[in-house]
Amino acid sequence: MSPAKALVLTGYGLNCDYETDYSLKRAGAQSIRMHINELIMGVGTRIRLEDYHILVFGGGFSWADDHGAGVLLATKVKFNLGDQIERFIADGKLIIGICNGFQSLVNLGLLPGFKRKYGERRIALTYNDSGNFINTWVRLKINPSSPCVFTKGLSHIELPVRHGEGKLYASRSDIEQLMENNQVVMRYADEEGHPAMGRWPLNPNGSLEDIAAVCDPTGRVFGLMPHPEAYNHVTNHPNWVRRKEELSRQGRTFDNEEGDGIRIFRNAVDFIHKEI
Repeated sequence: MSPAKALVLTGYGLNCDYETDYSLKRAGAQSIRMHINELIMGVGTRIRLEDYHILVFGGGFSWADDHGAGVLLATKVKFNLGDQIERFIADGKLIIGICNGFQSLVNLGLLPGFKRKYGERRIALTYNDSGNFINTWVRLKINPSSPCVFTKGLSHIELPVRHGEGKLYASRSDIEQLMENNQVVMRYADEEGHPAMGRWPLNPNGSLEDIAAVCDPTGRVFGLMPHPEAYNHVTNHPNWVRRKEELSRQGRTFDNEEGDGIRIFRNAVDFIHKEI
């Protein structure tokens, strides 16, 4: 079986590339980190986006979030790689944007991609209602009816968020369209899995309808504010010591030391092996 090849963009303030690259490799992908300029220049045409199956816009603070989070990264990508990325999507391949990457996909217009019209900027990720950067763990309810490739078989997950501009905002009609199309993939939730109903800190940013992640109509372009790459091992979770002690008192240990975030990347790898 040929490997699923993943490309993780780096450069200009993106800072979660090592964890993302590691997570993809744990999930079975042949992953590399690449500076965005290297991809744009092609280095003598040896480097081509079309040679990869999964493209990752990772977390961080590209261009220090000048002019708005993800704006300058989106501008650079659209000007230099816009046509290539549209072909990448048309070829049935996968794109994931995490935090700053989600902000970039929104600014590119790749999300929400209503009726597969890529390039229309219909939603925004703007300043948290608190006015502050937030770094915490959140509970997420996953929509089982979503076409999202990355979340197949998942019903809930806990992941960290680290952002100052994570509030998803759009017109009421566009929010309703997202909900009706099942393009809302994840919502911030309470311990019972019920929507947070805007309550802070369950909903850490004030996102409308508690939306934490969306996909395009195909389910192959996915953007989320939480960081799955930051939960690549059980010890990443703040309660791992308590869980270890609970298991110890039962005469047990962790069945698997892999963090739940890896499952999102493994779904992507499995999709590529099956469909491409």
